[in-house]
Amino acid sequence: MSGHLTIIGLGPGPSEWMTPAAADAVADADIVLGYVPYLARLTPRDGQVFEASDNREELARATRALELAAGGKRIVMVSGGDPGVFAMAAAVFEAIEENPALASGIDVRVEPGVTAMLAAASRIGAPLGHDFCAISLSDNLKPWAMIEKRLRLAAEADFVITLYNPASKARPDQICEAFRVLSSVRAPETIVVFARAVGRADESIEVTTLSDAPNAVCDMRTLVIIGSSATRRVQGNAGRTWIYTPRSARDA
Repeated sequence: MSGHLTIIGLGPGPSEWMTPAAADAVADADIVLGYVPYLARLTPRDGQVFEASDNREELARATRALELAAGGKRIVMVSGGDPGVFAMAAAVFEAIEENPALASGIDVRVEPGVTAMLAAASRIGAPLGHDFCAISLSDNLKPWAMIEKRLRLAAEADFVITLYNPASKARPDQICEAFRVLSSVRAPETIVVFARAVGRADESIEVTTLSDAPNAVCDMRTLVIIGSSATRRVQGNAGRTWIYTPRSARDA
């Protein structure tokens, strides 16, 4: 092999949620590439090069990583969370599909990571205990009409739904549109969880209902979980409330 490209995820926040395999890959790399805020979470060792780039430059970043690996370097591509969930692994394989020669002689590997919905779910119990799906509300790479259709069908199928990229400065109102679509199918008392900055100093968890969800504060650091019709609250000791979805389901 002329070089190595390993695509890793840092996890959703604290360093202990980064897997040992991902940490080893970073430590062994000659060059580490990634989005500016992700590289800021790492410290380069002596002789190691960090190449930071801006958001929405994923394909160019992937191509650059493959070119560097082709030169015999050990390259690491950094994502947040898990690299295969709305992240850089897909961009790398998209670059390879467009130009297969880029991957010639390169050992390309993907290391699994902890994605945001798993971290958020762990904070409140087990909302993903039965069938669930993940949908990104970002319409940068797909039309909003497709997002609306997927939301509606997922709601009709009674999945627990996790929403990534729920709101940004450029599209602050799309999360309310998403709740409008979901409310046309789901009951108003459906449990909704807003998990913001999970694992970080400013973490906040808010549990509400679908009818009240549009009033909650939401941004790009928020992961939203919409329960199924079976998702419920359980009272623990000391007044603690847990959210979970039972493992079994009745016939529709």
